[in-house]
Amino acid sequence: MTATTHASPTAPALGQGPQNAPRSVVGAALSGGLTALLGAVGLALGLSVIFGEPRHLQVGWVLPLVGVRFDLGPLGGLFIAATGAVAIAVGTYAVGYAKREHWARFPLVMLPLFVAAMLLVPAAGSVTTFLLAWELMAASSLVLVLSEHRRDAVRSAGAFYAVMTQLGFVAILLALVVLSAAGGGDAFAVIAAHADGLSSGTRNTVFLLTVLGFGSKAGLLPLHAWLPKAHPEAPSPVSALMSAAMVNMGIYGIIRVDLQLLGPSPHWWGLTLMIFGAVSAVFGVLQASVATDLKQLLAYSTTENMGLITLALGASALLSSSAAPTVAAIALTAALLHLLAHAAFKTLGFLAAGSVLAATGLRDLDKLGGLARPMPVTTTMFGIAALGASGLPLGAGFASEWLLLQSLIHSPHDSNTLLALAMPLSVGAVALTTGLGIAAMVKAFGVGFLARPRSAEAEAAREAPATMLVGMALAAAACVVFAVAPVLFGPALQRVLVVLPTVGGDAAGPRMGTLLRLPGVAGSISPGLIAAAMVVAVLLALGLARWGVRHRPATVVAPLWACGADALSPRMQYTATSFAEPLQRVFDDILRPDTNVEVTHFAESQYLVEKVTYRTLMADPVEQRFYTPVVHAVTTWAQWVRGAHTGSVHLYLAYGAAGLLIVLLVAR
Repeated sequence: MTATTHASPTAPALGQGPQNAPRSVVGAALSGGLTALLGAVGLALGLSVIFGEPRHLQVGWVLPLVGVRFDLGPLGGLFIAATGAVAIAVGTYAVGYAKREHWARFPLVMLPLFVAAMLLVPAAGSVTTFLLAWELMAASSLVLVLSEHRRDAVRSAGAFYAVMTQLGFVAILLALVVLSAAGGGDAFAVIAAHADGLSSGTRNTVFLLTVLGFGSKAGLLPLHAWLPKAHPEAPSPVSALMSAAMVNMGIYGIIRVDLQLLGPSPHWWGLTLMIFGAVSAVFGVLQASVATDLKQLLAYSTTENMGLITLALGASALLSSSAAPTVAAIALTAALLHLLAHAAFKTLGFLAAGSVLAATGLRDLDKLGGLARPMPVTTTMFGIAALGASGLPLGAGFASEWLLLQSLIHSPHDSNTLLALAMPLSVGAVALTTGLGIAAMVKAFGVGFLARPRSAEAEAAREAPATMLVGMALAAAACVVFAVAPVLFGPALQRVLVVLPTVGGDAAGPRMGTLLRLPGVAGSISPGLIAAAMVVAVLLALGLARWGVRHRPATVVAPLWACGADALSPRMQYTATSFAEPLQRVFDDILRPDTNVEVTHFAESQYLVEKVTYRTLMADPVEQRFYTPVVHAVTTWAQWVRGAHTGSVHLYLAYGAAGLLIVLLVAR
């Protein structure tokens, strides 16, 4: 996980020269406008389904024999509305970003297609339609990741993402084929009607395969490795869509198949989801806390937050199977609310990072700094996103994380040994995740924006264009709403809880009024009152400071004392690497960093040190220990298979005949 620099923001992408700039401006406006329009349609459609009647549509001529089927209910409507909201902000932002980066025609066409594919996934009403929309989403996102394919890092990230997403698709394909065969039909409605008759072996097989397949798309450990590779190399609007909207489709698959169609679930299903979620959250935030690449830090933060959501889903399933539907409903509400809040603050975070990248050409926090003055709006926007990702009061993620902790703390585990062990350990995992998340965001915001500039590119930074600022402002407004008025999302979440009887039944979720109250347990909080109290405290502090300035004696202006120096310099401040070094020491056995210290002496004397260089190479230990041997084995197998390709048509026909014979024997 080394710090990397990006290509100059003014360099033509995909070989498009300045002579095509006017056409690029028109294409950027059309692509961004269509993306935002699709987002608006998705938001409106999702809300209409949540608060209205389900929608059904079947088109028989698209696919032979089966056609395509769309059945959109409140659960799918929630995910479509979230995707649409993200697309509105990203589409508005992309108008200025694509124009500034001189995007080629193909990425401009694929951006709205990617959004359309994501809108189709939650609306799919059959296995065939779902798989078709899922693969369209994966293929379009891969093309967008490869937008700057002339760089080696982009090609490597694209190849890694392609392999991971196809492996996940294979697991999903197998699971849904088994489910469809056992459920007596291709439509999800037919499968749901026959779900009670499924054998335990079929249900468990489908659960394990879907957790692997959908978990890979959600970025859960150990299938997370594509996130820190693909997100930094993709264009920033694409990173925002992937991290704030596409990963949600993995969560949707887990809820739709495992908790809705196959529920109620046995105890070990919920426990499995809790373990995957807790490990993913802790590992993701730990990697984020030591990352020096700004976009890579945000990518690992996505693994962290998807882990928290999965932990909440697992807790809900476990509590529901343990006859605690009220607390299960609180955990499920926490999962859904955090999913929406994460979509808001992660969209804002990647858009702000893209603004920095476009202005400086840098992602390395060790080379940034000093952006608060030349880029005040972008700095404010990233600060709002960082506060939301920290899980602190006045942040977008505070209410949902508080709900998750309350559901874990108030679980009725007096006579249940499993709950008595799982819930306290989960509380510890959430607490550790929150603490490390605060450290990671303080590092990103403090070192990257508030510190002094450490490079000429950072010193020459300029604020982003108006359309990029408007896109960020839309996401920031959503973050503020989640922070101070989560009550506005209460009715929509209640509508979704009703259609999920397997993880909450008819039990009411948290009552979201002026106070956020928990039914059946002692707990309430008011984010709005906290925000009002904070505003009053800040105004009071400013008033007292101003009064003190007026009534204190005249002061003498003198240089700031800085250990004998005349003024502060970047060398006196923390870098991102030095800020994370204590955490690196604490978690040395997990991170396994490769450190190197070089001491350079003066030529005149070996006793006098000219400079000391400290370098740290942070590699993903899961990738090193798991994926590297697998990649080596696959490469070896591919080289062996290559020897069988002699170029003889007759031999190839023999291979096909032998394969067909084997399939017929197995089928028989």
